[in-house]
Amino acid sequence: LIILFVLLVSFAVFFLSGKIKPKKAGILIETIPSSTVFVNSVQVGKTPYSGAFGPGEIDLKLVPDASDKPLIVFETRLLLSSGIQTVVKREFGETIDLSGGEIVSFEKTGERSPSIAVVTDPDSAQISIDGKAYGFAPYKTSQISASAHQIAVSLNGYLERTVNVKAIPGYKLTLIVKLIKDVNKLEPTPTPAATPKPEVKIEILSTPNGFLRVRSAATTDSDEVARVNPKDTFVLIEESGDSKWYKIEYQTGQFGWISGQYAKKLN
Repeated sequence: LIILFVLLVSFAVFFLSGKIKPKKAGILIETIPSSTVFVNSVQVGKTPYSGAFGPGEIDLKLVPDASDKPLIVFETRLLLSSGIQTVVKREFGETIDLSGGEIVSFEKTGERSPSIAVVTDPDSAQISIDGKAYGFAPYKTSQISASAHQIAVSLNGYLERTVNVKAIPGYKLTLIVKLIKDVNKLEPTPTPAATPKPEVKIEILSTPNGFLRVRSAATTDSDEVARVNPKDTFVLIEESGDSKWYKIEYQTGQFGWISGQYAKKLN
């Protein structure tokens, strides 16, 4: 009798421990390029990575492998559910805008029917389920069948992402999507307009001859191309290196040089 009692107690303890001990929570991680995986600051492997942990929150860190360009490290906190696999996919970029991916996680609700919630970054992305547009993020619904579904997330200026998921009765499926900027639609940075130089005018001074010769070059040996009179004003086009000659437009489309000895700048 004593032996039978001990056996029954042992069986009961074994049976109850199996019932009380929660199932492990799974996690699947895929990245482009490959990366080193840290869970709660402990290195656990490289991607593609598949592991099992106790249900609850974990801190996840993905460090992309070295490349010819510096890539942004990804860090997040995840809630792992018993008996359910959480999926993380990440594409590393040189900037946050050029990085993206998705996280598919589950949370027990106790409801008979499944539900889905979609959160996007940036916000307000178009949400389509199985080819039909339903609304904009953040989006949630419990009007969905417990089966496989395809969720597409799109936003102008970003690359569309399509994610295959499976809704499970009694769980809320949360899909978090980080969209990647479409480099082909990035607006070029406008070139700052050059600050216009203030217009400087030249006034012709009195000369011994009563006029001032306009020459083809900044030298007295060059040809005379025109004559201008004292008190006439012209826009200064150019100044010689020694500041002894001024280039003016003496007629529309006609340019020449005058001696700075008989001209002054007005402003």
